[in-house]
Amino acid sequence: MILSIVIPAYNEERTITELLHKVAASPLPLSIQKEIIVVDDSSTDHTGLLVRAFQQGYPDVCTHYVCHSTNQGKGAALRTGIQLATGDWLIIQDADLEYDPSEYILLLQPLIDGKADVVYGTRFIGNHPHRVLYFWHSVGNKILTLVSNIFTDLNLTDMETCYKVFRTALIQRIDLREKRFGFEPEITAKLARVPGIRIYEVGISYYGRTYADGKKIGWRDGFRAMYAILKYNLFVA
Repeated sequence: MILSIVIPAYNEERTITELLHKVAASPLPLSIQKEIIVVDDSSTDHTGLLVRAFQQGYPDVCTHYVCHSTNQGKGAALRTGIQLATGDWLIIQDADLEYDPSEYILLLQPLIDGKADVVYGTRFIGNHPHRVLYFWHSVGNKILTLVSNIFTDLNLTDMETCYKVFRTALIQRIDLREKRFGFEPEITAKLARVPGIRIYEVGISYYGRTYADGKKIGWRDGFRAMYAILKYNLFVA
């Protein structure tokens, strides 16, 4: 069995090397191998050089690197990585160290047990550590999750989470269109329409970073997410 780990990256030279080491070292059952796919969304720093240095330094780690010729957005990078994946399961991993790769096994367990088709990692349940940061970000997240749930009739607690694990064959069948930060509400809306789909949530840690640390998402992305919720639940199949 193979787990494909899709890492969208844009100007992440401060964290990408440490992140790749953490991903490579993350514990999994011996029967599960890793396929790391880094999609560089046309970074202007040394992200690409550092990924290639990791590939050369650790040739036994299955690491693929692809670079967009122009910056297209996180959603576009995820679409590229999803289509390149060859694993049985696929997890999304941001490059910024806010999420802990050592928790892959927690997220995979419902899939391994044959109980789930998709698993969302939630920052709002469980007893894992969470860095205390921006109040209004948490309010916005909860509003977006609530509105998404109203339309999808799901009871998710963290729709905007990065950590989502899919059966690869399932996610590759879904027509994804969002290029930037509308990916989360789009994929949630489209998953909710899959007949008989089994979606689980698992509590995860969250080591959020500040804007000084390089955090990129802002209030405009919140408005785009709300637009995407309405678009993909009401107007676009």
